[in-house]
Amino acid sequence: MGSGESLADNLAIQVQLFELFEPVMVREELELVAVELLQSHGRTTIRVSIDDVGGVNLDACTRVSHVLSALLDVEDVFKGAYALEVSSPGLERPIQRVTDYERFSGYRARIRLVPDLGGRRRFTGTLGGLEDQNVVLEVQDDKHLLALNDIEKAHLILNLEDLAEITRSSETEARGESA
Repeated sequence: MGSGESLADNLAIQVQLFELFEPVMVREELELVAVELLQSHGRTTIRVSIDDVGGVNLDACTRVSHVLSALLDVEDVFKGAYALEVSSPGLERPIQRVTDYERFSGYRARIRLVPDLGGRRRFTGTLGGLEDQNVVLEVQDDKHLLALNDIEKAHLILNLEDLAEITRSSETEARGESA
């Protein structure tokens, strides 16, 4: 991926990588949270966030890194050198799945819209789920409807209590209980 590629190209490659990696995560019994492409000094970094019931550990990250690295060697997704990073989602958990906007309703999030829309690009507020093809974000006392197709990047803004609550909820869901 070169420096001349557009944001749309980057997002398309991210989607392609997500679709490529997801079956691997299903086999590994892990959740693929996000795939991000980052550019710095002409070098591409593929950042993969994974999760597991109760959290993800270093062994899982290492195992997934080896499997994805081998897969990327076989699948020629893009040209050039890259660094692969596999980690837990952390306190600023990326949001890339449409279902996560509902799943994390009530939590604080930061959303950045694609350029060239005119007007405001960055929003920080409380997720309110989805309405049609729009993410509902409460910013102070204002309700904003942000079109899913216009979102460049979104992530949760969690504190340790929020993270513990999400972990408990994931464990409850894994046991098949209702929250």
